[in-house]
Amino acid sequence: MPVPALTLREREVADAVARGLTSKQIARAFGVSPRTVEKHRENAMRKLGAISLSQLIQAVWEMG
Repeated sequence: MPVPALTLREREVADAVARGLTSKQIARAFGVSPRTVEKHRENAMRKLGAISLSQLIQAVWEMG
């Protein structure tokens, strides 16, 4: 089954989450609000079918 395409920002946020960064740390790095980061993370989780943060991290690792 093909992996749904993430936007560039969704992928960047998912990668940062997988590296262990918090929403506040990611927001500072990207110059956006923590709420924006959370929304990108939610979108990535929905597209990847992840219902937990650990599933999102696993999906990111599997995507490479």
